[in-house]
Amino acid sequence: MNSDLPDSDKIMKKSDESKTTLGWREWLALPDLGIPAVKAKVDTGARTSTLHAFFVEPFEEDGRPKVRFYLHPLQKRQDVELACVADIIDRRLVSDSGGHRELRYIIKTPIKLGGNTVEAEITLTDRDAMRFRMLLGRTALAGRFVVDPALSYLAGPKPVKPYGVGRKRRQK
Repeated sequence: MNSDLPDSDKIMKKSDESKTTLGWREWLALPDLGIPAVKAKVDTGARTSTLHAFFVEPFEEDGRPKVRFYLHPLQKRQDVELACVADIIDRRLVSDSGGHRELRYIIKTPIKLGGNTVEAEITLTDRDAMRFRMLLGRTALAGRFVVDPALSYLAGPKPVKPYGVGRKRRQK
């Protein structure tokens, strides 16, 4: 460690050493939802993490509120579709980056990111038109990760055929 650094910089460097560094985009898994791989944008500007979901349907099971939803885990791939079920922990009014407000279901589930697993609250919304199927927000990152916006995929490379499909070929 450089002793020429001001005290505040020494403290920052020391506290960062125990944290895992992530890039601005990462592959992660949501094992309890049966999602082996989804590309996420690491978004420190977003408080809560968000997952792409469509046909979102609340229901009750054994007196507990649950939600069933579907997602296309791979961008530009409508042919790969997963069905998921999770406990609803809340419903909140959430503002997106454009300032639009939407009432969203909130679930809580483990996120596997490289060798780390964190429990995170995740909002559900249709992100079909977005580049990333998931945003990893700052509350999931806090205390465990630092982000280097110049880098990508530090938690590991794209899993090889996580859905048993290869790249879609164009018809000639």
